[in-house]
Amino acid sequence: MVEKIKNKVWAPFLVFLAVAGPGIITGSVDNDAGGITTYSVAGAHYGYNLLWTLVPAFLALVVVQEMNARMGMKTGKGLADLIRESFGIKIMLFIFICLFIADIGNTTAEFAGVAGSMQIFGLSKYIVVPLSGLVVWFLVVKGNYKIAEKVFLLLSAFLLMYVVSALMARPDWGEIGTAMVHPKFYGGDEEYLGLVIGVIGTTIAPWMQFYMQSAVMEKGLSVEEYRYEKWDVILGGVATVVVAFFIMVACAATLNKAGITINEAKDAAAALKPLAGSMASVIFAAGLFIASIFSATILPLATAFYICEAFGFEAGINKTWNEAPAFYWLFTGIILISMAIILIPGAPLIRITLWTQILNGILLPVVLICMIRMVNNSDIMGEYTNKLFSNIVGWATIVLLIGLTGYLVAMPIIQKYIH
Repeated sequence: MVEKIKNKVWAPFLVFLAVAGPGIITGSVDNDAGGITTYSVAGAHYGYNLLWTLVPAFLALVVVQEMNARMGMKTGKGLADLIRESFGIKIMLFIFICLFIADIGNTTAEFAGVAGSMQIFGLSKYIVVPLSGLVVWFLVVKGNYKIAEKVFLLLSAFLLMYVVSALMARPDWGEIGTAMVHPKFYGGDEEYLGLVIGVIGTTIAPWMQFYMQSAVMEKGLSVEEYRYEKWDVILGGVATVVVAFFIMVACAATLNKAGITINEAKDAAAALKPLAGSMASVIFAAGLFIASIFSATILPLATAFYICEAFGFEAGINKTWNEAPAFYWLFTGIILISMAIILIPGAPLIRITLWTQILNGILLPVVLICMIRMVNNSDIMGEYTNKLFSNIVGWATIVLLIGLTGYLVAMPIIQKYIH
């Protein structure tokens, strides 16, 4: 890719445009229906007091995604391949069974977001969910990587509409600054701790590590493009955190101030109408729909990628159904299962959404431990092993998530015996 344009004066910018995609898309798709629900609930229930979580989440997101990109470009292999080769089939099966369950829950949450956002406009889920599933399926099965990437980048840009929604809510920037510097903590509150784990879990989801590395491979990037892909990763992290920040701000400035509690992102969209105006409500709902469609495409795609890589099946959007039948059947099956769940009357969609995000936060340390051990292995990475800063941030993220998760699990037991 570099060779084609290296003699031009504007080569660095052109190379970046050619390379950009995997980092921005992987970062943006984190702001999915489950993530928007988590951010909305965080802002509505705790005001600005959970905004601080986005600072360490951004740092960890960029460091982790950079490791993924570097491993993919150096080895030419997906993360699933590397885990199988380095840790064996048992570890691989444990991670993938847990991730497969979580990813079905995640994809179900995306179709819940599709249904919920369209309810604001009076459309039935029995119409919009099947139509959305058909669009998602057609884009992947009948398209190719170049077409899909352009669509994904366009959807990423549309997510910035949440900035507009938040500004229309007229937040108190003084309060926001104070909350960022001196946030109020709720140490004994299970919901608060669950949301801390959920915010980190949805910002740095386990599945995205597999997708990121697969996207780098599918795009054909090599270590020659490393410094450009690094900026792609940073921009993806910025986009992720900016959108998450303004979703929290929108809900904190309106719902929290009015004492309104919510359980879903669509509740936030509906509640914004009398508080910030119908346009803010429409923008919020439209953002939820776009994010849900976006992620309903990427999530089953990522799952099909890592399962096929792990078991040696052909995978990739650029391949035909006959060339990669297992890949396309997995992708199709996950979409059908998730759509079926969302169409069941009375399905516990709120619990599925929030607990899926918490499960992401619980599984993430396992995936990160495997990643950090591999990226520090000179037999795998050669001269591209981790620097000290990346190791410090990576291990700190692991320790933090394990500590918070352990405390969340142990707290009900401790309270039972105390009382």
